[in-house]
Amino acid sequence: MAGRDWNPMRRLLALPNESRTKTIVVAFLVSAICAALVSGATVVLRPIQSANRAAEEQARIEALVQGIPGMAVLLEQSGGTLSTVVIDLDSGRAATDVTPATLETALLDPANWTALAPGQDLAGLGQRPNFAQVFLLRDGDRVSLVLLPLSGQGYGGRIDAILALRGDMNTIAGIAITSHSETPGLGARIEETSWQASFPGTEARDDSGEIRFRVARGAASGVHEVDGITGATRTGRGVTQMVRFWLGPDGYGPLLDAIERGQF
Repeated sequence: MAGRDWNPMRRLLALPNESRTKTIVVAFLVSAICAALVSGATVVLRPIQSANRAAEEQARIEALVQGIPGMAVLLEQSGGTLSTVVIDLDSGRAATDVTPATLETALLDPANWTALAPGQDLAGLGQRPNFAQVFLLRDGDRVSLVLLPLSGQGYGGRIDAILALRGDMNTIAGIAITSHSETPGLGARIEETSWQASFPGTEARDDSGEIRFRVARGAASGVHEVDGITGATRTGRGVTQMVRFWLGPDGYGPLLDAIERGQF
């Protein structure tokens, strides 16, 4: 008489296929093996997946920014790595609870907006969002270019723009008007590249730190001015006030200070 086989695996396999015990044990073993394989694959593939997500995000950012008229050439000239971040405008630091993916939803909440007193409201907005998405171009650890979304009131309605500042956070590298309602042939000329060409090299602040930028009433006569548009004085004033507001303490001022200090 043969001795009893004490090998549990052979004993399991020796059971008839109709055995409930064999079915349950085999199903459990298959599930456990599959789970281990999936877990192992997840660990192995996680760095690859992270890299792919980062590459996709980088491509999305570059496509978005380069789609803005006038910005593609500027980015090519500047070099570096482009990234995006949502800024808490009060602190000038990266937001902790709002991301580019959740920014639109966050701004549906009235609590995420700040009412502006008349003395603050240079741009004629009435209220300002507490969060804004900006784009940074880094050359190593240094921010070499920052792209700032702006909005303000022109003669015909709201003006939206992207302003680019060099690494000193004072020298304007360029501007792109993304939307406006200004008068055709007059204020609407702010969308023309010939007018926007007067922005690069303009300094926003003087040596004391005071914001001096303005759109002149004619040709620019100083380092803080850009050319005006004949017959569009109110549009020029709107652009002046828009830039001054957003570069000031109620706009991106805290962010620009942090970048200048090397803290961002």
